[in-house]
Amino acid sequence: MLKYLLKRLGSTVLILFGATLLSFVIMINTGDPLADLREMQSDNVEYLMQERIERMGLDQPWYIRYWDWLSGILGCFGGSCDFGTTMTGAQVTPVIMAAAEQSLRLVFVATIAAIVIGVLTGIVTAMRQYSLLDYLVTFFIFLFWSLPVFWAAVLAKEWLAIRYNDWMMEPHFTWTNILVLATILAIFVPMVLGGNAKRRLITGGIMFAFVCAVLPWMNAVNFMTHPRLGPVIILIGSLMLAAGFTALIAGIRNRRVLYSGLTVVALGMVAYYATWNLLQDPPGGWLFLGAMFVLTIAICVVIGRSMGGHARGQATAVSVLTGALMSGMILLDHFMYHWPGLLSAKPRPVSTIGSHTPTLDENFWVTALDQMTQLWLPSVLMALLSLATYTRYTRSSMLEVQKQDFVRTARAKGVTERTVILKHAFRNAMIPLVTIVAFDFAALISGSIVVEQVFGWNAMGNVFITGMQTNDPAPVMAFILVTGSVAVLFNLLADILYAVLDPRIRV
Repeated sequence: MLKYLLKRLGSTVLILFGATLLSFVIMINTGDPLADLREMQSDNVEYLMQERIERMGLDQPWYIRYWDWLSGILGCFGGSCDFGTTMTGAQVTPVIMAAAEQSLRLVFVATIAAIVIGVLTGIVTAMRQYSLLDYLVTFFIFLFWSLPVFWAAVLAKEWLAIRYNDWMMEPHFTWTNILVLATILAIFVPMVLGGNAKRRLITGGIMFAFVCAVLPWMNAVNFMTHPRLGPVIILIGSLMLAAGFTALIAGIRNRRVLYSGLTVVALGMVAYYATWNLLQDPPGGWLFLGAMFVLTIAICVVIGRSMGGHARGQATAVSVLTGALMSGMILLDHFMYHWPGLLSAKPRPVSTIGSHTPTLDENFWVTALDQMTQLWLPSVLMALLSLATYTRYTRSSMLEVQKQDFVRTARAKGVTERTVILKHAFRNAMIPLVTIVAFDFAALISGSIVVEQVFGWNAMGNVFITGMQTNDPAPVMAFILVTGSVAVLFNLLADILYAVLDPRIRV
């Protein structure tokens, strides 16, 4: 494995070297960086032109200019990165670092959302092949995939931001809203869960009654302006997660696995009360929350391994999944608790321009909420554009795997359908998707340029377009290097995961 990694890292360096060299040569030969100065009527225009020529090295051969730029990049290995200077003399390094943080955050969120939703949707549609649900999902995901990015972004700004902000002035569900939503869910949920006609009618009726009861309750307690989960809902939800994951992974009669999940729930509730005051102003922000999450997963692994007995692998999976999602509910409860603080500082919570509100000076939670409300529109849009790829590939891969001999053999041996799908079919169906993730991530980086322009993000796309318009090589090269590095590293990660998922692959 080490030899393989070193070989791939070496090829990655060569790819980046070739890409940057070719891009640099093309960039310096596609425009005139002195064009704006040639149009000036100032008396000192000759001085300004000479100053820019010396600053950008326009009087040097291309290979000298490239080496000067590459020398600054190689300084990253010594801890002093230098991406060069713009034609105005500004340092590119702080600009590209700030822009990369915003762009990569957007692309990572969109990629994760597309993978999770797309894979789950693909599995469900494969299990409901040729059903009405299968046809509807296929229609809508291809509809989203075919939408022009700039047009879809404008629609998202209008319907998911401007009109939502208008509704938040007096948030209230009318009975028309309630009945329409209840009817849609009463039709859609039974299609997903499946079953005979009687079971679907019962499921639809329960869903209709549930929506008709919950939405009026949300109106009564002003849930949209003062939302909370609270310990009761977190406890009930966590118990349902523990039982559901146990039934899905090991079977509900496996008491050791079930007790492992319930133990995680009990410890989670203790942690909820013990850390409430500490998390009102978490020291270190996201870094502290990330450390707590890692500690949570480690504790869940210990619980699963120690309580699972012969089913310790399944118990560990249930414990980790229950702990992770319970942590997510607790985190969501903290965000809900501080939602009124965001509304008081920013009555129209979803802005259509920028990645954050510069004038907002609040605590960690309110600031994070502001960044999330700015992030969700472009990330949802980009995730929808990638959803078709993951859904269709997962569906076709699952259908192909289910026709394999080892799946038919497992069913013939009397293995439960749950085990057949999760243990045998799912893992093998994920192998082709690994390579798709790497290519899709690179495509999302390029697609984010348009989305960032529509939503007014001062991120990588803005740096790239500004550099291209002004014929300034330094910011363009910084964009190519950062995005290219991330893309090739994702390809490397895809190859490693490919070997992990498929033991036939030797590295």
